[in-house]
Amino acid sequence: MADTKPKKLVFTRQEMFEINKKTLNKRGVQLEAIAEICYQQQSKYSDDVSRDVCMESVEKILSLRDVFHHIQLAAEIDRLAEEKMFQGPIQDIIYEDLGMFGIDETMGLDVAGLYGTIGQTNFGDIDVNKHGIVKRLNDAGKEDGICHTFLDDIVGAIAAAASTRVAQILNEDLAHEDTGVKRFSIFDIK
Repeated sequence: MADTKPKKLVFTRQEMFEINKKTLNKRGVQLEAIAEICYQQQSKYSDDVSRDVCMESVEKILSLRDVFHHIQLAAEIDRLAEEKMFQGPIQDIIYEDLGMFGIDETMGLDVAGLYGTIGQTNFGDIDVNKHGIVKRLNDAGKEDGICHTFLDDIVGAIAAAASTRVAQILNEDLAHEDTGVKRFSIFDIK
């Protein structure tokens, strides 16, 4: 008997967050590790950065539809490469994380670009310097049987976007201090 239940293609933000969190956890990534990169990147510029706002920013990024699609695709590509499911030269290119292969960075730039040029600049720093969990994923991806070609860039991009979001929050707070006007939130609208 065929499954008559319709396929679910669209998810709520909460569902996307939960699925993304589960996917990242399954691949060995804890949200706190992403938030730590965000914190390290922004604490260089401000003493007002808290780990709580960094975690809030990571969680916000993980609930976005574009990010949901990127994470799900990236994790699946890496899994398929681990299982040697691709054919032809692309299998080895992805599995070995060939340096000249840039599609993984393009996906990372796309995620980081949700927060503009600064998001992409923050991603460049994380991608080149391999901070925290990004370094651990990159190093683990060199072991036999493990592929993190896409995951390390997506995780770095999430950290970069979250870092940029934190900077925007801090600058908004600073701007409101200067004006003495209460900070506006879209959630204030009834």
